[in-house]
Amino acid sequence: MDLLPWINAMQKISGRYFILASVTFLIFYILFPRYFHKIKIQKLFPKAINYYRDVFFSVISILIFSTMAYVSFALLKPYNNLNYGSVNNYFFFALSFVWMFFLHDTYFYWAHRLMHHPTLFKSVHLVHHKSTNPSPWTAYAFHPLEAIVEAGIIPLVAFTLPVHKSAFILFMLFQILYNIYGHLGYELYPKGFSKTFIGRWISTGTSHNQHHKLFKGNYGLYTLIWDRWMGTVRDDYDKTYEQVRE
Repeated sequence: MDLLPWINAMQKISGRYFILASVTFLIFYILFPRYFHKIKIQKLFPKAINYYRDVFFSVISILIFSTMAYVSFALLKPYNNLNYGSVNNYFFFALSFVWMFFLHDTYFYWAHRLMHHPTLFKSVHLVHHKSTNPSPWTAYAFHPLEAIVEAGIIPLVAFTLPVHKSAFILFMLFQILYNIYGHLGYELYPKGFSKTFIGRWISTGTSHNQHHKLFKGNYGLYTLIWDRWMGTVRDDYDKTYEQVRE
């Protein structure tokens, strides 16, 4: 069995996580916390033990993500729909990115709602929610069983519509960037954004931070589309967003 693809997958996934989380942590938590203090969602900072716990579980998650990628793209390569050739249709390339965006957003919302079932929450999802004041290190801090569920998006993409390899790599970069933003603890969108025509559908750092702090509502990953359709946007979301941006 050739384990080189698994090692390559682990290097890419861990590299994205540790580089991006380190850079954002260094900027917002070490070098310039006073400069960005006004847009800090929760003014207090997490304790060091929270960072260590999040990194520990993130490493386990990365191993699981790498294994899922290895199975989907190496062991089952003859059966997946990943295109390794040259990009001949840029419209379809862009369309596949949009498709992965909404597919992942839908998958995450319903999987996340499932994780909040009392049984699964206490035994599985609580690991992620121990960071009631999340940081960039929280992005991949999942219980191993939840990490398997989170990694389910990989075969879901691999074995459905055709996707170019470059589009998938670009999407994986986007998802960890937005995931880190959601757990950053700072609100980067401008004042009034949550009430704009587009902004009311976007999952912001404030909306996800509220979810971590209060445990209920705001379940979306990239958007609040499903939250608004299902009535799970927190009633105090807009008020909290404006308080942060004031």
